[in-house]
Amino acid sequence: MNWWIIVIVVVVLIVLYVISVYNSLVNLRNKVKDQFSQIDVELKRRFDLIPNLVETVKGYAKHEKDTLQEVIEARNSYVSADNMEAQLKADGELTKAVSKLFALAESYPDLKANTNFNNLQNELSEIEQKIVYARQFYNDSVLMLNNKIEMFPSNIIAKMFNFQKEQFFEADNAERENVKVKF
Repeated sequence: MNWWIIVIVVVVLIVLYVISVYNSLVNLRNKVKDQFSQIDVELKRRFDLIPNLVETVKGYAKHEKDTLQEVIEARNSYVSADNMEAQLKADGELTKAVSKLFALAESYPDLKANTNFNNLQNELSEIEQKIVYARQFYNDSVLMLNNKIEMFPSNIIAKMFNFQKEQFFEADNAERENVKVKF
């Protein structure tokens, strides 16, 4: 009779462990989704700000159509992105294009002195800082989830319930290069 009690206790402990690990995996997966949505919120704020910035620059830099067009195209590619990977790639293109836009502004003293442009530039800089922090939190969340999925014994439960590793946000090679602006 005592051995049945031991077996029941062991089974209950195993079930409780599986439930605990499963719940922690769900929690981590949801945290990754939440952190990605935080990036998305800031990208949306930047996305909404860019048309105002482009219009302000257009008035001063009429012959810099290529740079302005690149910003608009990068913004549009973000809109058409249909998954997380495409959004992250489009975000990188948009960051690069906006950097070129700010570098372009250096050649136009009247534009640099424009209050509206300065306000938009400051607001965009604040948004960029928030995006950087959101990406850091996202990567931290991905790290915790991926570790839990790969480490023993939680990896057994992760495989049983088909938990998948998430991708880190990483800059591509083009984003690592300095922005080259030609006048």
